[in-house]
Amino acid sequence: MSNSHFTLEYKSTECMARLGTLETPHGRIRTPVFMPVGTRGTVKAMSPAELEELSAQIILGNTYHLMLRPGSELVAKAGGLHKFMGWDHPILTDSGGFQVFSLAGLRKMMPDGVKFSSHIDGTKFFLGPVESAKVQRDLGSDIVMAFDECTPYPCSHEEAEKSLTLTHRWERMSREQPLKDGQQMFGIVQGSTFRDLRELSAKTLSELDFNGYAIGGVSVGESQEEMFEVMSWTTPLLPENKPRYLMGVGTPRQIYEGVKHGIDMFDCVMPTRLARHGSAFVTGGGTIPVKAARYREDFSPIDPKCNCYACRNFTLAYIRHLMNVNEILGMRLLTIHNIYYFMNLMKEIREAIANGTFLEYGKTFTE
Repeated sequence: MSNSHFTLEYKSTECMARLGTLETPHGRIRTPVFMPVGTRGTVKAMSPAELEELSAQIILGNTYHLMLRPGSELVAKAGGLHKFMGWDHPILTDSGGFQVFSLAGLRKMMPDGVKFSSHIDGTKFFLGPVESAKVQRDLGSDIVMAFDECTPYPCSHEEAEKSLTLTHRWERMSREQPLKDGQQMFGIVQGSTFRDLRELSAKTLSELDFNGYAIGGVSVGESQEEMFEVMSWTTPLLPENKPRYLMGVGTPRQIYEGVKHGIDMFDCVMPTRLARHGSAFVTGGGTIPVKAARYREDFSPIDPKCNCYACRNFTLAYIRHLMNVNEILGMRLLTIHNIYYFMNLMKEIREAIANGTFLEYGKTFTE
């Protein structure tokens, strides 16, 4: 399993930014890449055909949520998650480790995993490295994440160290689990905002020879500066010939900074979640509140520089109207626009790296 499916194709001379290709059973991924989040087997408000049109290369599924409903055995019976949801491109599934963190009130930690009460109906179940890997085998995702624990922010060095010891135990156990042919497993570096722990984690996990490496435990309340610091400590210690994934991040500016620090993969619910709440990303990396009264008679597109379906065909005034009367189309158009924005952002980033203009491109962000 140690053979690399990742080809590093180009390294920027300006910074740590890089271009690569990741081979999976369901297709080739050009990096740096942004992955829309499809928690329950769907990217909210989008059909797979629309995601293809938007040039989404890979999407995410959530182990914990799919395990509860509809159940991984049912998905396996359906022929795996790709077939079940009608998406014939790469899928990455997280391990459920983040839910260990986010559902802290519903769980009890054990040496080999976590006892949970379902957030839906209180049903008791157990999730650990063995169970998480089994669910991800059932789902048949292309990239499987090792099971880890994410520390809250802030936490003491002692708490972070204790958590990291457990995470490393779980990730070693994850690494020993059988996978389906072609599935790759990524390890997850933890250690909160403590440099010595991040460095220890990067070195420990590098020795386990995962197919790729994620930086977890960021975007959980720490400042943006602390997040960038964690990247700057961690990325140089990760194997150069493996993909690097910054989990749960983020804004266009954060993605740019991540690429600058040598990150290849990103995911975040932000483009879809903000769309459903009426915010649209615009050139420069900021957002506008589409529901605001000031757009009532604005017959221009969301972003005049955008070429997405929503901007080519509809005005701010119309989309604002849809959102304010709770018409589903409003959310769908804003989601199409926001995902298009992020896909186009990554395309521009890849082009800027190839052209040697990446640092210059960074000046286009207004926030």
